[in-house]
Amino acid sequence: MKPETEGKIKFGSWGLVCGAVIAIIIGFVWGGWTTAGTTQTMSAQAVLTSQAGICIAQFMQEPNHVEKLNEFEKVSSWEKYKFIEKGGWDQMPGQKEADYGVARACSDGLEILAKK
Repeated sequence: MKPETEGKIKFGSWGLVCGAVIAIIIGFVWGGWTTAGTTQTMSAQAVLTSQAGICIAQFMQEPNHVEKLNEFEKVSSWEKYKFIEKGGWDQMPGQKEADYGVARACSDGLEILAKK
């Protein structure tokens, strides 16, 4: 192989590698690319947020929700998720058991609602 062709292949290969690395860096930093783990975390958080919204809606559909909200405010912050679990508002339609995280997120949402 001619030295001229060998140099072209060598520098072309390095250009390809450097270009790929730069494309990957730009993609993750500015392009919005994510890893599978990040995507799973984001989707789990989105599901939890939507379930907390459903929990709050179920709480507010109670006929005596104003009294329950006042009762909720009187409960200590460490026991508020238990209050929600006892009421069954954290249980999603079609589920047999509720998730602990839903009760916590619902509790946070109800605290914001109670302050209004």
